[in-house]
Amino acid sequence: MIPAQLICKKRDGGELSADEIRAFIAGVTDGTLRDYQIAAMLMAIFFRGLSGAELATWADAMTRSGDVLDLSSIPRAKVDKHSTGGVGDKISIPLAPAVAACGVAVPMVSGRGLGHTGGTLDKLESIPGFSVNLSIERFIEQTGRLGTCLIGQTERIAPADKSLYALRDVTGTVESVPLIASSIMSKKLAEGIDGLVLDCKVGRGAFMKTIDRAKELCAAIAQIGHAAGKRVTCVLTAMDEPIGRTIGNALEIRESIEVLRGGGPADTRELTCVLGGEMLVLGGVVPDAAAGAARIAEVLANGAALEVFRQVVAAQGGNPEVCDSPGRVLPKAAHRQELSLPPGTITAIDSEKLGLAALLLGAGRVRKEDVIDPAAGLVVDAYVGEVIGKDAPPSVLLHHNLPEGDARVTNARALILGAFFLSLIHISE
Repeated sequence: MIPAQLICKKRDGGELSADEIRAFIAGVTDGTLRDYQIAAMLMAIFFRGLSGAELATWADAMTRSGDVLDLSSIPRAKVDKHSTGGVGDKISIPLAPAVAACGVAVPMVSGRGLGHTGGTLDKLESIPGFSVNLSIERFIEQTGRLGTCLIGQTERIAPADKSLYALRDVTGTVESVPLIASSIMSKKLAEGIDGLVLDCKVGRGAFMKTIDRAKELCAAIAQIGHAAGKRVTCVLTAMDEPIGRTIGNALEIRESIEVLRGGGPADTRELTCVLGGEMLVLGGVVPDAAAGAARIAEVLANGAALEVFRQVVAAQGGNPEVCDSPGRVLPKAAHRQELSLPPGTITAIDSEKLGLAALLLGAGRVRKEDVIDPAAGLVVDAYVGEVIGKDAPPSVLLHHNLPEGDARVTNARALILGAFFLSLIHISE
């Protein structure tokens, strides 16, 4: 392989052969390709795209750059869910145990948060002692025994993706749909799953801002999945306001446990049931999504999903008492400050600004090496369509451990106020 020839071929709109793609990804994985050569190819793909055949081969080569797990010892169907990320998106935490309680295994390899969206791993690690760094052998054993296990990406799972992702982040090629789709699917296919439900967020607070872009990503994901012989379903979720009422790691765990108890905010519970219903369809245990959603609602209401989560927490080193007394077990912020909105009707919410406000308070990271404060975040008791009265209680509660007078708190409050669009109430004399 002569890298420059492949780069020029793609730059000029040519189609790379399967052998050329596999050779290139092999060079990425073993380090024989230089960063500048990989970056040049990423930019060529950004502008020229990948054909259907190229995309399937590119994703397969990334998948096979490391270990592809063999879960054939687990008799249940194996189905995972992937979300493109959203503010307040804690759905994986109640979803995985709920689906497992219905008889479908959920081998879930999740990621960390970066920017204004949180990561499932960071949320789980706010439970004292909870470990997401398990061996592949323990991952397979626990998935078979409890029906689910939630870990982070290991060095053995799609290592080519790790190299490509790091370069995409610094070369302006993150937004490429084929690169996004192959990144997602390489990790998911390496899990050894039978099917995948993609939760594609779309709207003001999402990575995909328009329906057309979201549908383009869904089509690419489905194409890769079908080429690999996997069942794939895509669900579009509006991200024009936060999911649920909490933004921040320990706060979102608390809300997740409320859902696992059959309560919690209606939208969090609904999305859990919708996605879970689709996963049960792919797993072959229900005839349609409506029946699946009803099954998920049932195991949330009767405590079966909570019991699976309790066992998962204990198995992964966490304190299972979090299921009974989350307020006593989870970390708490030293400061809780109220913020009131002006009178009016909320017509829109900029979720991204709320996510950035939580990040300023310590709930997120700008760089991968940043340390997260698990107790920091927001509780948002306001939603689109709500009328805020003149003497209404505070709409947002800020949780943080920052020193008094810290500018980050001031800036976070300004972001929060700017996130809400209101039609003002005019009070007559």
